[in-house]
Amino acid sequence: MTPRSFLLLGIMSLSLGLGSCSTGGGGGGGKSMFEPSDQQINKEAEKAYADVKSKATLSTNARWNEMVQRVGTRIAKASGENFKWEVILIEGKEVNAWCMPGGKMAVYTGIMPVLQTEGALAAVMGHEVAHATKRHGREGYARAMKGQLAGLAVAVPLALAGQFWCKSQACKVATLAGAAASGFAVTFFQMKFSRGDETEADQAGQIYMAKAGYDPSEAARVWERMSKASGGKGPPEILSTHPANAHRRDNLTKWLPEAQAEYARSSDKRGIGENI
Repeated sequence: MTPRSFLLLGIMSLSLGLGSCSTGGGGGGGKSMFEPSDQQINKEAEKAYADVKSKATLSTNARWNEMVQRVGTRIAKASGENFKWEVILIEGKEVNAWCMPGGKMAVYTGIMPVLQTEGALAAVMGHEVAHATKRHGREGYARAMKGQLAGLAVAVPLALAGQFWCKSQACKVATLAGAAASGFAVTFFQMKFSRGDETEADQAGQIYMAKAGYDPSEAARVWERMSKASGGKGPPEILSTHPANAHRRDNLTKWLPEAQAEYARSSDKRGIGENI
């Protein structure tokens, strides 16, 4: 696998015995659902992240690395979660960033020139961190298990990372197969967050960046820059799991007063930070 295949990483080696949990009396129907714990998901995410680091080409850009570490530390603290936070800067053309459950983050060098400012980077990292703090990966995994794998013992690769915006198919899809104790192998080519998850992550991420001392008005500008970088291309919002760029910009503008209040309370303001 090439380093650019790492957007949706996470080989989940859990052997899952999913039995039925019946409700009601004799002859009544039953349902089963796998609800992985934070501990289980985070442990597997750590393994996947170690694999990413061993195979990806890490950036040697000292200034960008320092900025990513600084912003990551601030956003992690602002989130209030006691995760084992870590962030790396991966050399790659993908305009992307992600955060696995448990706080394992990555930023691709391809996104840096598009963002233009440290504050915009904080908006992106806040969004991705929010996917982890809101447990969107766990919830999506549980839904998939309920809908497709009830009653099976399997090991699956879980797409844990947020899809911010990718140019290449390799960035969008990690094709990793898990071997099952029962002989089955299940590959999730793509597990997308719902549109509701994306909207929640946008709003929470804006709050995180404000608490971290970054001007939250910069979050809306991210989507103007994303639209420009993509040439305005993209599927109609109704056909996409992600809200349209213009819709996200409008939402972030609407939510700005609440975020500005958090920013006003921040004791260490950086505004939009350094230019990228």
